[in-house]
Amino acid sequence: MKNKPSITFHLYCCIAILFLGCISNQNEGEKRPKPNVIFIVTDDQGYGDVGFHGNTLIKTANLDDLAKSATELTNFHVGTTCTPSRAGLLTGRNANRSNTWHTVGGCSILNLEETTLAEVFQQNGYVTGHFGKWHLGDNYPYRPQDRGFDESLYHGGGGIGQTPDYWNNDYFDDTYLRNGVPEKFEGYCTDVWFAQAQNFMEESGQAPYIVYLDANAPHGPINVPKEYHEIYEDADLTSTQKRFYGMITNLDDNIGKLIGYLKSSGQWENTIFIFTTDNGTAAGIANENGIQTGHNAGLRGTKGSHYDGGHRVPFLIHWPEGGISSQNLKKNNTLVSHVDVLPTLSSLCKLDTTPEKPLDGTDMSKVFVNNSVEDNRMLVVDTQRIQWPLKNRNSCVMQGEWRLVNGTELYNMETDFGQEVDLAEEHPEKVKTMKDFYEAWWQDTASDMHYAHIPISTKKGGSVVLTIHDLHTSDGIPWNQNMVRAGEKNPQGHYTISVEEAGDYELELRRYPLESELDNDDEVASERGTDHKDGWVFGKGIPVNGGRVTIGETEETVTNAQVVNRVRIPAFLEKGEYPLEANFILEDGTDFPAYYVNITKL
Repeated sequence: MKNKPSITFHLYCCIAILFLGCISNQNEGEKRPKPNVIFIVTDDQGYGDVGFHGNTLIKTANLDDLAKSATELTNFHVGTTCTPSRAGLLTGRNANRSNTWHTVGGCSILNLEETTLAEVFQQNGYVTGHFGKWHLGDNYPYRPQDRGFDESLYHGGGGIGQTPDYWNNDYFDDTYLRNGVPEKFEGYCTDVWFAQAQNFMEESGQAPYIVYLDANAPHGPINVPKEYHEIYEDADLTSTQKRFYGMITNLDDNIGKLIGYLKSSGQWENTIFIFTTDNGTAAGIANENGIQTGHNAGLRGTKGSHYDGGHRVPFLIHWPEGGISSQNLKKNNTLVSHVDVLPTLSSLCKLDTTPEKPLDGTDMSKVFVNNSVEDNRMLVVDTQRIQWPLKNRNSCVMQGEWRLVNGTELYNMETDFGQEVDLAEEHPEKVKTMKDFYEAWWQDTASDMHYAHIPISTKKGGSVVLTIHDLHTSDGIPWNQNMVRAGEKNPQGHYTISVEEAGDYELELRRYPLESELDNDDEVASERGTDHKDGWVFGKGIPVNGGRVTIGETEETVTNAQVVNRVRIPAFLEKGEYPLEANFILEDGTDFPAYYVNITKL
């Protein structure tokens, strides 16, 4: 007969179970909840357009304070223009791979094969919000709400007042799109983005959130509330710079209000708060009569340049509970790129994700946590802004402090921050090594290059609207509404479309967008600008005699007898992918591009 366990043994077991339970409960209590993420990207604000980089004229008190408490990456790089930067930030892949190497011309639409940062976070239980600029496609299924954002409030195209944007938007009391539906707002655009973002945070409930706050300021048109222009009224700046700086100060005030909200609501310590910009300065420095005004922190080049002034930008990150602040690390000069953001945030937030396509970016969280430095890594940034990328066009290969520009010029940023002394002849082996890297990089990225097709789809109801902003052409594109009004550019080209369902359709060719309620031959009065806001030019009507659409190899035409102020062309569209051309026929028989094409299934 086996001995029964003693009372003492039972007592020990109970104590042990209780003890282990306490430890388990303690560990669960100590487990940090997922951090919220606020990712702020401003538009056209360069490395020198902040006070904490030595600009004594600009007023950025809140960003300067953030720089004191945050960790700063001082060698952080993006694309040289709007769309390429946003594509890289959101996908971790180079823009040349995803049809986002330009800002217009059908080459600013993020291909559907790409996975976005929003989709990654959404799949991991985060509530996802986007406010401000998108610039990665205006049509379904390329819109932000189609690419992983639960809520999105945005303007059309690459900026307020551009061709795809709601007619007559001018930064003040505009109509924006909330998940694709027009909604009228009161107030200045930047104030609206931040206020709506805060509302989203307040309504997110218990779920962690990520907010992509992609302000369009200080991108042109450089319009700013009068009180912010007056701050710089007596400054030694050009009139454009006074507005530009005013827009940045307004941004800074909104950032300060947002940080105040996060602190007062107890979210600040466990929020990953990031501030960066999309390219070098657009208007921070100027030359008039040989005299330079403004500040570029000693860098060579501005927006669009392959020198550092075009792609080196501010980057601040703050997350005290995650050990990322100035108390742990003030600055790090490791070479880091916009394509690193997705894998790094995925790591910091411990997200479960496996990229469907190889990333160009790398998890750089060790830079923040361990102050690690990687000197041997190479990265490439280039500026295409043409219909199809060209090898060796406006490129920069980076390795630590080394820069190989256009495959011929070699600079060392540590000793020559302004890139004035070409060291290529002194270091031929370094030039060769970096050129070889570029060759391999080009071959790899070129294999992914292809255009996006805009679906002609009935899934979302209503009409599909094509705007000339997305016309594939080598001619100049009327990318903003003042150009549309003036009719100053008349490109010939085509759209790449994908018809999902064969059938009878109507294609309406329009001079002005539908919401304008204007006919093709209507004239629109001009509006005088002010010292803080641009005006509207005179909009001239077009004497239309007919219209012509070419769909693949099929041409459909209507003549004057069928035209009553508007041009409507019936056509049978076969299922498939093909080019579409749409032109007015003027009274003299010449073609004039339709700025807007509304396609409806009958």
